[in-house]
Amino acid sequence: MAISYNLDKISYQIGMINCFVEMVAFGVKKLAISPPIDPEDLGIMTQVSKEISDGYKTKYYVENSLMITDIQSAEFTEGKNSILYYVDDSIINEYLSLKKRVDELTAKNVYAGVERREISIRFGELLGYPEKVILSKVDGIDHSDPFVLY
Repeated sequence: MAISYNLDKISYQIGMINCFVEMVAFGVKKLAISPPIDPEDLGIMTQVSKEISDGYKTKYYVENSLMITDIQSAEFTEGKNSILYYVDDSIINEYLSLKKRVDELTAKNVYAGVERREISIRFGELLGYPEKVILSKVDGIDHSDPFVLY
């Protein structure tokens, strides 16, 4: 069934972000990620992220190139920005440490196998995904990207 209402992308994404930040603020998720953001929309989405994060007393990090794992395809965020939401600095530091490791392995053309699987699993855990979902994604059963209506 197609939606007959004309959605506006920015408002839709703001609603998603508000929901994700609330989940982080109340401990449902350690880390949440905005929907992929077109570069021309990054300014307004960063401003909105600041206001929402301030309201919930969470933090945010603007990511120009989301870490590539088996949790979602590289194409899902290719050419787009993401904003990560968290409360505890240890969470963003762990994400950045994982991303640095991915970059090092990628530069050596060895980002594969056990290390890629372990990094993907840890990223899924940071996002609060259930183990069954994480393993389904990293073990090749379900490589689907998150569903975004808009």
